[in-house]
Amino acid sequence: MTAGPRARLIAGTIATVQEHGVHAAGLRELLERSSASRNSLYQHFPSGKGELVETAARIVSRVVYSHVSTMADGLAGASSLERWLDELLAFWRDPLDSSDYREGSFMMAAALDALNPEVQSAAGQAFTEWTARLADGLVAAGLDKESSNSVASLLLSVIEGAIVQSRALGSTDPFDNARAQLAVLLHHYLDAG
Repeated sequence: MTAGPRARLIAGTIATVQEHGVHAAGLRELLERSSASRNSLYQHFPSGKGELVETAARIVSRVVYSHVSTMADGLAGASSLERWLDELLAFWRDPLDSSDYREGSFMMAAALDALNPEVQSAAGQAFTEWTARLADGLVAAGLDKESSNSVASLLLSVIEGAIVQSRALGSTDPFDNARAQLAVLLHHYLDAG
């Protein structure tokens, strides 16, 4: 079944923003990549590009939240922290690697969109929700509640940083380094309990 113009606009926007950022994702490129007309854009997103990017941010947020939620639920019963980290990181590492290091972080690009407070706010809300959900999983695995939020926030910050470094280096080495050091950190916290 062929996707309609609204779905194509959202998918095209997500891909374009991941590759170029919000500001470099020009309206013309968004329309071309989405095989949609300017009329379709304003029919589905009356406020234009900003509304489209905000909608895309909320969809990306839900997709990532689903992954983070699955990972949070699986941490306490994970066979090893290293395998758990592999699965957590693969969600971001694998698409980046398979795109030849073109596909970056949509949410980071949205967070940097200071010209559109709604988009930036959607990114902030996403990071807050992902952090809280991951913190719940850390508590269930034995981390004290007081430390769980900061450790969850650190995990997500490391992931976002690994994406940036991997793009710049054309390598997944930053993810390998992140995995190694996050394993040390998580063992420190979770094995002590």
